[in-house]
Amino acid sequence: MKRLDLKERFLPAPRAGGFQMEGYWVWCGSAIRGEDGRYHLFASRWPKTLPMHPGWLLASEVVRASADQPCGPYRFEEVVLPARGPSYWDGRMTHNPHIMKQGDTYILFYIGSTHPFADVQPGEAVGLDDPRVVVARTNKRIGIATSKSITGPWKRLDEPVFTTRPGRFDSLLVSNPAPCLCADGSALLIYKARAYIAPPYVGLLHGEMTIGAARADRLDSPYRRLADDPIFGQGEDCIEDPFIWQEEGRFQMIAKDMRGNICGERYGGIHAVSEDGVHWEMQRGELAYSRSVLWDDGKTELMGNLERPFLLFEEGVPTHAFFATSDGTNGFMDATKTWNMVIPLRA
Repeated sequence: MKRLDLKERFLPAPRAGGFQMEGYWVWCGSAIRGEDGRYHLFASRWPKTLPMHPGWLLASEVVRASADQPCGPYRFEEVVLPARGPSYWDGRMTHNPHIMKQGDTYILFYIGSTHPFADVQPGEAVGLDDPRVVVARTNKRIGIATSKSITGPWKRLDEPVFTTRPGRFDSLLVSNPAPCLCADGSALLIYKARAYIAPPYVGLLHGEMTIGAARADRLDSPYRRLADDPIFGQGEDCIEDPFIWQEEGRFQMIAKDMRGNICGERYGGIHAVSEDGVHWEMQRGELAYSRSVLWDDGKTELMGNLERPFLLFEEGVPTHAFFATSDGTNGFMDATKTWNMVIPLRA
């Protein structure tokens, strides 16, 4: 197994880099160099008049920001995927953007959801048991939008490109798309899923998170599952937020270790490799990256979150790592600020 230790390649993170917006929670973060030679970051935002969690389920929207350099700072440009009405599958919320390009077409993966209830009002209390939240969570699906230019216009589909299956581990929701453009032009999609649980229902009516795999002829083609069962199951080896790429014919993955049983740090980064995208060999006991971040002012800080990892590749080499991050000490539960941060990598 080829060893990957991103943290050994991390340079100090610029305090003034990344992307943040006054008055908004900012999450996710996926960057690409556009046809204009500049760098464009696709992220999620929702107003701070709502709680960070679960406010994103009701009001997140995908936006684009730009910068002259990969580290930023990125400046807001536009809302790319706004709310478009409850009758659409993605009519109430868009989230988890991941930007790719195949040929002359930009392909933006994202998740969307909808619900039939009234809009949430600024300052309104919103909890996990709110009917809007419960329904929005169960309606999470994966979609794509396409454009010939990084600045749009973006063509959205009236149906998701990837949805749920009854009676399987992904019967409730699919989310967190992690696409990979393979050397032969096909696409591998790793995704997060949850299942309905059998009655009597407990808690929020869903099972633990699992990870599945699918394949398509192209990034924008129909996807077919590669396995009926999860490739990463629930329990002690639970992971989230995978990012994948292909290197020397093998698939590589970094992801968040939900319990710390794989890499040794809760919410730290794991590394795994695969020949086929289904069977993965994990690098146990090795920390691909840590929530402890060295900033360019010389201070090391344990971040409340370091999630949604994304690597920017230029000429086939990863040059920068992007993360959704927060202040606070208890994940995003006590966060007062969230943003997307960038860490440059040594060659």
